[in-house]
Amino acid sequence: MNATVETIASEALHLSQDQRLTLAHRILASVEPAPDAQVESEWEAEIQERIRKYDAGLSVSIPSSRVFAELDEKLKR
Repeated sequence: MNATVETIASEALHLSQDQRLTLAHRILASVEPAPDAQVESEWEAEIQERIRKYDAGLSVSIPSSRVFAELDEKLKR
């Protein structure tokens, strides 16, 4: 690993947990692709449709505990 990266990583470990989380978030955000306006618009439409169906009683929710239990079973945790 590059000496500069090693130095930064070593110094980052001396930060508080909150500061390390903020730093990690900033670094990850710097490499994420820019949001696509069309994709964002389509997701917003999908969210609104799901809310409409739920409010109209056309869909049901599943408790998160059940979802995670089923995932754990599938993954054999």
